[in-house]
Amino acid sequence: MNTATKNLEDDHVHILKLIQVMERVIGTDNPDIGHLESIVDTIRNFADGLHHAKEENQFFPFLAKRGFSLSQGPVAVMLNEHVRGREFVRGMRDNIARYQGGNTSALGNIYSNMAGYAELLQSHILKENNILFRMADNALSETDHQELLTKFAEAEGEHPSGSSSSDHIKMIENLASFYGV
Repeated sequence: MNTATKNLEDDHVHILKLIQVMERVIGTDNPDIGHLESIVDTIRNFADGLHHAKEENQFFPFLAKRGFSLSQGPVAVMLNEHVRGREFVRGMRDNIARYQGGNTSALGNIYSNMAGYAELLQSHILKENNILFRMADNALSETDHQELLTKFAEAEGEHPSGSSSSDHIKMIENLASFYGV
């Protein structure tokens, strides 16, 4: 059976591949600025703009209707980590702009934000896949999963960036190929 949690886990596969790309980029002396911008764009529009939006706008509120707390416990932890992840992405974006403007010391800040994001998201995804999603599977009915999948499909079709999941997945695959991931 296709489930809402499986849909989210499928997104995680691509996000983890992007993190592997980031780990390859970190520490390179002369990074491709276009690749750095693509990484940030993909995080902002796919990992955060689509995946986290599905969780925050549909999945977590649905879990709240099934008795999960949004202010404490696993869902609250995930929401807090989404906020922390956005701070790392903002740090990457701001420092890429500084680096493009000639501030070579900004490169270290780009890499430290990338490393922080990578570490956070690896732990975050592990907790979601192995704890929260398993709890959700026990609490949600087949009808619940189908309702959520319908809402996810709507969210994917209405993505504000105008790009689709497949566009972002293609970008991740291209970067992964370039960096040998």
